[in-house]
Amino acid sequence: MQYNILWADDEIDLLKPHIMFLTNKGYGVTPVNSGADALDRIENDRFDIVFLDEMMPGMTGLETLAQIKQQQPNLPVVMITKSEEEHIMEDAIGSKIDDYLIKPLNPNQILLSVKKILENKRLVTEKTTLTYQQQFRNLAMQYQDRIGHEEWADIYKKLIYWELELESSEDQGMAEVFSMQKSEANANFCKFIEEEYEDWLNDPKSDKPILSHQLMKQKVFPHLKGSDEPLFFLLIDNFRYDQWKMIQPILQDYFNIEEESSYYSILPTTTGYARNAIFSGLMPSEMERKHPQWWVSDENTPEGEEGLNNHEYEFLQKQLEMNHFNIKSSYNKILNTNQGKSLIDNFNNLLNNQLNVVVYNFVDMLSHARTDVQMIKELAPDEAAYRSITRSWFQHSPLLDFIRKVAEKKCRLILTTDHGMIRVQKPVKIIGYRETNTNLRYKHGKNLGFDDNHLMVCRKPERIFLPKPHVSTSYVFTKEDYFFAYPNNYNQYVNLYRDTFQHGGVSLEEMIIPIIDMKAK
Repeated sequence: MQYNILWADDEIDLLKPHIMFLTNKGYGVTPVNSGADALDRIENDRFDIVFLDEMMPGMTGLETLAQIKQQQPNLPVVMITKSEEEHIMEDAIGSKIDDYLIKPLNPNQILLSVKKILENKRLVTEKTTLTYQQQFRNLAMQYQDRIGHEEWADIYKKLIYWELELESSEDQGMAEVFSMQKSEANANFCKFIEEEYEDWLNDPKSDKPILSHQLMKQKVFPHLKGSDEPLFFLLIDNFRYDQWKMIQPILQDYFNIEEESSYYSILPTTTGYARNAIFSGLMPSEMERKHPQWWVSDENTPEGEEGLNNHEYEFLQKQLEMNHFNIKSSYNKILNTNQGKSLIDNFNNLLNNQLNVVVYNFVDMLSHARTDVQMIKELAPDEAAYRSITRSWFQHSPLLDFIRKVAEKKCRLILTTDHGMIRVQKPVKIIGYRETNTNLRYKHGKNLGFDDNHLMVCRKPERIFLPKPHVSTSYVFTKEDYFFAYPNNYNQYVNLYRDTFQHGGVSLEEMIIPIIDMKAK
């Protein structure tokens, strides 16, 4: 493909060596002597880039630039000038130029500018593909070895890095290779969890990660000791590591990131279990035993999943008390935009508290307050769309306004979530009784019928600190991207839920959770 360059300069004859250089490199160059001539040519011919001299008589380069942007806003323009005056640079940058070159020009300097603008995507794609090919084997060797929870968290972060890098690549073949590698990594991670999870909870000597019920004590409470400054703890529901990477550049305008780390969600990876564990500091069976008045079973809960978390504030207060914190605190759960705006209106009152907890139900807001799964499926048919929606929602939500206020007051902000989600692809059949819970990624009940393939089975719930309503209660968790489907109306059920985002089971996306410690700039 030959790119066409329009070069406008009142001394264009002096630039013939540069024009010949570009021509020899395969570019088509059209020279003109003035801004007016440049506008005429743009109106009648197609160009990929414009070189524009700033100091032309008559219509100046900046005036020509303004006209070009009115006619073709997306046409790249490189401003060329003899002047190094700051105000000229600022005017040019403010007018959305794509590059700025200062005379005397160097041929390689010109070529670099052209390649950076016109061939950037191809060059980035080629470099990204080559580098990933070099890293592919190293990653595969890592997760096929016997490794620990820290190495798995590191692998997951590397996979997300390459997923985002390859997402902007035009090499679809390499994207397919990556998808296969991520699936293979997930399969190995699920084996790791099957082997290690029970030991994490029962063996004091095991090498274990921070789990949901230890999060506040290890990552939040240390900031409350010896400090009276307000601390904000923000939990965004269903917020994965890749989504964090989408909003990180926005937040870095306001905060310095002091620590970006991760913890592991407990099983099941759902709001009712994992988030209650965060605020209580207890595992689910301990919550049921110690605080039966606040623990709600998920067996056909009429209020839906959020009905399982009506006592987070009470759990939090009890955990603060158990850790000897006699402090003022607040708890706000945001389920819709109006509540988000009310939180901002009440912001100054929050500054009187040492700890302010805010729970943002991201999925509810994303899907317009409990729209059905099909709506989410249409809004986010794949991972890239899911990330894009996250960023768009965040940029236009009251949450960003709230975070800006935290930054204005120079407060510390800890950002995390309770669990992630995974896009489910493959059904696995299960047979259960009426009391069986409705989640697509895990089931518990008595006398469940299932094939052990693609499932993590727990026949002794007490070993992983889960409630046991009946003597014969067992828990089963889907692994990787599988989801449960009942034999009745099987095909209809599968078509409805395949390619939707679900949580509750075992996967990298659901279990490895970002936690970000930030201090206002």
